[in-house]
Amino acid sequence: MARSDKSASVAELTAEFRSSTGVVLTEYRGLTVQQLQELRRVLGDNATYAVVKNTLTKIAANQAGVEGFDSLLSGPSAIAFIKGDPVEAAKGLRDFARTNSPLVIKAGYLEGKALSPAEVSRIADLESREALLGQLAGALQASLQNAAYLFNAPLAAAARAIGALRDQAEQAQQPA
Repeated sequence: MARSDKSASVAELTAEFRSSTGVVLTEYRGLTVQQLQELRRVLGDNATYAVVKNTLTKIAANQAGVEGFDSLLSGPSAIAFIKGDPVEAAKGLRDFARTNSPLVIKAGYLEGKALSPAEVSRIADLESREALLGQLAGALQASLQNAAYLFNAPLAAAARAIGALRDQAEQAQQPA
């Protein structure tokens, strides 16, 4: 690879590191081309999966401020650059690795912190952002409904009491 091509590759990788919400480093030794295509399909628009040169990736990661990958960049390496929800991408990678044993998750990087493979798996176990927001909205709605009921209860009780008094007064006025 020519020096100018290496510089361009480092610049491109650095930009990918900086623009990603998260990164997962994998070893892909033994995966077929069809399996790599399937993995890219599983990740969808949420992440890009790229086979990388270790030396250039080390340089790009250091330039982007991503730490903790240097010792792990050996052998055939590929990186999933996550653009959207890190939970969905982690789930896709974990599930794919379960059914395709040649894929090994080596590490992750999320919000300025290096992650072990176990931590990447724990992130994959989380609910998606949308599901968590939905649960929060449901809890808030239930709380608001309970508050509305509690505020209306005294008024409803007063209305029933007034209605009962009116009924008693009407019955008292009727001749027996």
